[in-house]
This record gives sequence, C-alpha cells and structure tokens, in this order.
Amino acid sequence: MRTSFSMLWAAIFLAGCLALLGARVPNSFQTTRSAGSLSRNYLGFDRNRYPGDAVLGLLRETFSFCGYWLNLPPGETSNTWEGRREVLISSGFGFLVLFNGRLDRELKSISNSKTLGTRDAAVAVDAAKKEGFPVGTIIFLDQEEGGRMLPEQRAYVYAWIDGINASGYRAGVYCSGIRARETGGSTVITANDLRDNADGRKIIFFVYNDSCPPSPGCAFPRNPPSSQQSGVPFAAIWQFAQSPRRQEFTARCPSKYDADGNCYAPLLQPTNGINIDIDSADSPDPSSGRR
Repeated sequence: MRTSFSMLWAAIFLAGCLALLGARVPNSFQTTRSAGSLSRNYLGFDRNRYPGDAVLGLLRETFSFCGYWLNLPPGETSNTWEGRREVLISSGFGFLVLFNGRLDRELKSISNSKTLGTRDAAVAVDAAKKEGFPVGTIIFLDQEEGGRMLPEQRAYVYAWIDGINASGYRAGVYCSGIRARETGGSTVITANDLRDNADGRKIIFFVYNDSCPPSPGCAFPRNPPSSQQSGVPFAAIWQFAQSPRRQEFTARCPSKYDADGNCYAPLLQPTNGINIDIDSADSPDPSSGRR
C-alpha cells in the first residue's frame, strides 16, 4: 500500500519524538530495570545423609542445588555422598560443597589450631579432586559453633582458609548469621566476627539463620528470599530452615514444620524419612562445582 506525503512526515516526526524521549530516560533507571529483570534466587537443600538415587528426580522438581560433603558430616560414621557427583550432575543439580570442621574442644592451642587447619585444608583439597570438583570450586568449612570466635577457633578457620585459597580452590565458611547475646549485653554475629578479623582474606559466606523473622520457616517459595535478607548483607547463601527445627528460633515461623519437628520436601512424604535443611542462593550452582 502506498503512503501519502503528509502521513510520511507525521510518522517521521513521531519516531523522532520517541527517540528523544528514550534518550532522556536516565541510564540508572534503564540499568536498574535490566538488572532487576535478570535477578533470580534459587532453592537448594542440604542434609548429612545422601537421600538416594531413587528420589533425586522428585527433589529436582523443587531444588536447583544440594549440599555435598567431602568428609564425615556432623554426627555420621560414614560419608554417603562420596562418589555421587556424576549422578547428581546428570540429575541437573548444582553444588554446595561442604567440609566438616573442628569443634573447639578439639583445638588445644593456637599453634595446634593452625596445624590442624592447614592439615584439614589439604584433606579437603584432596577429597575435592578425588570427587571430580574442578579447581575454582568453592569449599565451605562447616563451623557449627556460633557466637564470637575464640582465638584458637579463629586460628583454625583462617589457617584452613589460607590452605584452600592457596590450592586454587576457593574458601567459604558456613556459620551463624544469628545475633548472639554476650555477657554484659553486647551482641555479635559469627559471620561478622569472622569477616571483621579476616585481615583481607577472601571468604564466601554461607550463613544459617532460621529465626522467624527473617526466615519464612519450612517454605518452598517460587521466588526464594535472597541471601541478603538473612540479616547478613554480604552472605552468598542463606540456610533459612533446619531439620529438626529449633523451637526457640522457629516458634513464629509462618510456614510450619512437620509435626515431628522436621522439614520435608514438598513431593516427599515424612514416611520417606528424608528431612532437609533449606537454602537460598543467587546461583543454581553456588560452589561452581558443575564445571
């Protein structure tokens, strides 16, 4: 169809106005919209015992990544995750690679703590290589005890971190993101304490805070909360629910735990016996362990 001369000039004028209007939109507004549209958070789970090959498909319906232990998980006598990396990759999971650290009662002195930290880092690196995790994978040290770290605890954690970072792998710490009250009324968050005393060390933080609020409780939202909502703004991953629940922190949770006190994946019944902790991250592979 042919276009008349007046209609052509009207179209040119309108196009010019729209171009001018677009040019006047602040860059910050355009960038914010673009960044916001790309941001996304992902659900993951972790547990001390491998759930079994048979349920991976059901778990993958809800979760993008899972915890993966390199050594004996807390309270276990064997590591049932060993040798499972390939089947998890084929099932579509990303990874949260974990190494169980030492309790304070095992640390006799600062000197001994440094020796143990260096030794355990070497064990973690050897295990990561054996399991097929590439250099650059983030390994998280499981620091179970919260509050302000004692000198021997810091010595152990930082020696472990130095050993991991020197190996070509990257060091992370799993620790408390809950504000703990100290004698005299002051408070401290373990993640902040470790970061503030790290002397420039590069550490990725995986924090647990199952207190409600900010935790939604035993919940599986399509748009998971970001790790920054944990109360630790520099956290990369947030564990917001644990099994079994801790009543003193979870009494006000809007999403309830099972009657037995545990949290179970939506497509698995409690009779399966597969209770879980729930994590949120801005990556489907927080340890970068799929490569």
